[in-house]
Amino acid sequence: MALAQTAALGKRAVVRTARQPANVVFPLIFPMLLLAVNAGGLRAETKLPGFPTTSFLAFALAVPFVQGALLATINANVEFARDIQTGFLNRLALTPVRGIVLLFGQLGGLITSAVVQAIFYLAVGLAFGVRLQSGIGGAAMLLLLETAIALAFASLGSWAALRTGSTEAVQGLFPVFFVFLFLSSMNIPRNLIEADWFRWVATVNPVSYLIEAVRALVITGWDWQTIGLGFGVAGALSIVGFALATHALWNRLERT
Repeated sequence: MALAQTAALGKRAVVRTARQPANVVFPLIFPMLLLAVNAGGLRAETKLPGFPTTSFLAFALAVPFVQGALLATINANVEFARDIQTGFLNRLALTPVRGIVLLFGQLGGLITSAVVQAIFYLAVGLAFGVRLQSGIGGAAMLLLLETAIALAFASLGSWAALRTGSTEAVQGLFPVFFVFLFLSSMNIPRNLIEADWFRWVATVNPVSYLIEAVRALVITGWDWQTIGLGFGVAGALSIVGFALATHALWNRLERT
C-alpha cells in the first residue's frame, strides 16, 4: 500500500515537471553550455604537469552531473513548496497516506528526473569523443552515483521546502549551492591549486568529492577510494538532509 502511494506521488512529481518545458530544457541545456565554455576556455590546463588527462572535456564532464542534480532539486522542490503554499500537502495529510510517504514520493520523482538528465549528459559526452575508462560497468556505476548525489541535494531541498513553505526560499538555495560548486575542484584538480586558501576551501567542500568521484569513473577508472568518498559524502548529506526534512515534515503535519 505504502509502496503504491509512493509510486503514485513520484509519478505525479515527474509528470508535473515534464509538463513545464522550462523545468526540463534548462537543466539539460545549461550544464552543457557551461561545459562547452569551460572546455574551450580552459583547455590549456591539460598542459600543466600532473594534469590527469589530455582531454579537458573528459575532465569537466563530471560537473554537469552534479550541476544537473542541483537544478533538478531546485525545480522539484519549488513545486513541493508550491504544494505547501496551496494547501495540497494539508489535504493529503487528511487522507490515509502516511506522512513519510509524502516525502519519499517527492524524493523518488526528483531522483527519476536527475537520472534521466545524467543519461543525457553521458550520451552527449560519448558523442563528442569522451570514453569512460571504467567501461560499461562504469556507466552503470555513474548512474548509481548520480542517484546518490541527487538524493543528497533532494533531501536538503525538501527540508528547505518543508521548513519554510516558500518557493522563494527554495529558489534562494540555487546561488548558495552554486557558490559551493565554484569553490570546489570543478575546474582544476585540488593538488594543482596554487592558492592555499582556495585549496583548503576546495578540500573541506563536500561538492569536491562528489565531482571527483564522477570524474574518476570517466578519466581514471575504478579508483575505489575516490568513488567510495563520493558515495560516502553523498550518503552523509542524505542522512542529514533526510533527518532534517522528516523533522520539518512532522512539525508541519502537527500544525495541520
